[in-house]
Amino acid sequence: MFLTFFTELRAAKVPVSLREYLSLLEALEADLADKKVEEFYYLSRTCLVKDERHFDRFDQVFGQVFKGLETLGQGMAEEVGIPEEWLRKLAERYLSEEEKRQIEAMGWDKLWETLQQRLREQQERHQGGNKWIGTAGTSPFGAYGYNPEGIRIGQKENRSFRAMKVWDKREFKDFDDSIELGVRNMRLALRRLRRFARTGALEELDLDETIHESAHKGYLDVHLRPERRNAVKVLLFLDVGGSMDWHVEKAEELFSAARLEFKHFEHFYFHNCIYENVWKENRRRFEEKIPTLDIIRTYPSDYRVVFVGDASMSPYEIKMEGGSVEHWNEESGQVWLGRLLHHFSRAIWLNPIRRQQWGYTQSTALIRQIFSDRMYPLTIEGIDQAMRELVR
Repeated sequence: MFLTFFTELRAAKVPVSLREYLSLLEALEADLADKKVEEFYYLSRTCLVKDERHFDRFDQVFGQVFKGLETLGQGMAEEVGIPEEWLRKLAERYLSEEEKRQIEAMGWDKLWETLQQRLREQQERHQGGNKWIGTAGTSPFGAYGYNPEGIRIGQKENRSFRAMKVWDKREFKDFDDSIELGVRNMRLALRRLRRFARTGALEELDLDETIHESAHKGYLDVHLRPERRNAVKVLLFLDVGGSMDWHVEKAEELFSAARLEFKHFEHFYFHNCIYENVWKENRRRFEEKIPTLDIIRTYPSDYRVVFVGDASMSPYEIKMEGGSVEHWNEESGQVWLGRLLHHFSRAIWLNPIRRQQWGYTQSTALIRQIFSDRMYPLTIEGIDQAMRELVR
């Protein structure tokens, strides 16, 4: 199994040497992983990965090779005293459309009040039903059930995209900026967003003219030309985690293309909607937050701003204080988006979901309204249209 792990890492272009692999085996022989899956993950990553850019590919290979092993979760359920075994998935309940229509959404204030009451009253495990915190039921609280406006506790991933809060600590990954598939076409589309400016004297080698004149004259004839750089400055905000996991490949291609195409380029991550903080590295997003106001104060208004996200979330995440699924935001996402758009007047939203499906979620309509309909599909044609909008 370990040899397979080594060969799969090499196949995924993670530069792992034989010496590093042998060091990992020596560490395992010394029981440094303490026979725990989580400890083995961090030990193997420390021994085998030399560059943070390869963490994402390492995680993918690790999950593929050791997918049969059970990991040690550290969800927030334990922190609030809800036994983890209550929240394990025992059965999946599929409701008919008629049953779903019969479930009444409780509303924002009532939902929080009821959750607090359930936490005080519930003393045992519960499965099914429509009241207690548990699994496979229609209660607003729990996992692997259905409710139009619930609080998700202990569920592995999205199912209906209707949760108003997510009571788990989730880890996101940075986008890999070395992805090449489709990058060339995206770069061609991004080149509509160009404003050239001279940034120096006659210092740049004109390679084509030098070759032509040297061949014609029979000796080396060096030609220089004014250095030209794309003077456009770009900020890229990337939605990460949750339903965006389905669109990682497209987002990484755009990320790679933008880094290659623009000299003045910065990127930031967010989850679902912009609030008071964003971050640069997903593995440090809880420790190294960047205040959104600092971005407004740091970058002048001539920056073009591109948001990338599927805009699929609860409408409360956009419109309500405290609407974020991961923390209590004092001001709504709509307010923070408004501040950014007021400062950066040239901004667009790229959506990886097909345009024909945008009407299926209320949140997408809200984001389109906030952006004055400047939402475009994350396709070559959509990027081309978006760049035309940004150069106006």
